[in-house]
Amino acid sequence: MEKLVYPLWARAGTDGDALRDRLLGETIPALRALPGTRAVRLTVADGAVAAAAGKRVARREPLPQAVLSLWLDNGGERADQEALLAAACEDFHTLLVTEAEPIVNTTQPPAADGRVPGMCQVVFLEIPPRLGRDEWLSVWQGSHTRVAIDTQGTFGYRQNVVVRVLRGDDAVPAVPAAIVEENFPAAAMTSDHAFYGAADDTELAARVKAMMDSCARFIDFDRIDVIPMSEYVFGG
Repeated sequence: MEKLVYPLWARAGTDGDALRDRLLGETIPALRALPGTRAVRLTVADGAVAAAAGKRVARREPLPQAVLSLWLDNGGERADQEALLAAACEDFHTLLVTEAEPIVNTTQPPAADGRVPGMCQVVFLEIPPRLGRDEWLSVWQGSHTRVAIDTQGTFGYRQNVVVRVLRGDDAVPAVPAAIVEENFPAAAMTSDHAFYGAADDTELAARVKAMMDSCARFIDFDRIDVIPMSEYVFGG
């Protein structure tokens, strides 16, 4: 089984809500019905996370309005899946990834419509020129992961390292080296204390410093995109 990640760009004149409705109403049911599709996960920048707009960081526009993940028996046989995506959006990338899940969401099950409570923070990472790929991965996954878990109020955390770019387009922002998905409670959209899981201002300051100091080891902050999104999960 292989995991493919698809950043999706909405058609001109539409927004994340319209793209969400098209994907949930038509595209995802059709994807799930195709042979070879094991599971689908959608994150989308829709009105439900509008309160988190202040947490958005855009290195280069336009950012995708959604990121869709597919688990397929064989990623080489994806033409039918991608035909459905092409009909639903303006453009997309196809990224073959390896997935690690340092925090499995066991406490916040999806609702009947598939939506996971709260907010999913989707982060596009690049490798800084000052680091080689192996060193970058060692810092991020070898030591920073523990810092992120200890300093943030997350209930789900996934790391997707891009192995191959199967489809890209120079007309949209550069393909990332990795994509992070972090689940936060709804209060984290507007509360730094909830975002960092801090009980008071002193703990908040300490957690922010620890997180930022660790991030600075493997992230150049002018080479990062952060998109608050809603998350929907189907199958698995």
